[in-house]
Amino acid sequence: MANIKGGRAARKRDRQNEKARKRNSVCKAKLHDAHKKLFKAADASDRATAEKKFKEFVSGLDKAVKKGIIAKNTADRKKSRAQLKLNKMAKAEAK
Repeated sequence: MANIKGGRAARKRDRQNEKARKRNSVCKAKLHDAHKKLFKAADASDRATAEKKFKEFVSGLDKAVKKGIIAKNTADRKKSRAQLKLNKMAKAEAK
């Protein structure tokens, strides 16, 4: 609990902040795992798996933005980089 002056409302705010922090860290961890799985599949040139993982990753990003866990521009940047990775993989397969 933070060392702040205040009574009941301050203690309640601390409890709420702690719950939100735990919720947000779980969501961010899931996003991090999805990102790693996507890039691992892309590096292995496994197109079907990479496409599936990309959809899961984008869905997770959109949900996190909707809940206010990450910023919209951050999600857009991550989606863009993931899409570039998939496009590079597809281009390498075509050669």
